[in-house]
Amino acid sequence: MSDTSPPARAGRAPRPTSPRSRPWGWALVRGDSMRPGLRPGDRLLVSYRRAVRPGRVVVARLGDGTLAAKRAAERRRPASGTAGWWLLSDDPDVGVDSRHRGPVPEPDVLGVVVARAWPRPRRL
Repeated sequence: MSDTSPPARAGRAPRPTSPRSRPWGWALVRGDSMRPGLRPGDRLLVSYRRAVRPGRVVVARLGDGTLAAKRAAERRRPASGTAGWWLLSDDPDVGVDSRHRGPVPEPDVLGVVVARAWPRPRRL
């Protein structure tokens, strides 16, 4: 998931862009944690403006900074008081998810996966 900023104009610093400033983006699946529904190499269409709902696949930044596609299980408010999402892998024996790291803060849930665009296009 690379982020490309517009080219800088003379005398101006480049404008930082965040996923939330664009309505759509792309994600590339790496790893087996979301099998059988998603496989390594799948390209996903991500909406950065849709509301997260339980059962939807999302793209999130985990505690170590890794970007990952995970399934939103439920919204939680831990003892710290900050709202977050309990995110799970579809294959519980592979990968890292909220069972290992706890809830992911809401600002770190970046977008909702709308569809797999390639190689087997379908809505998710």
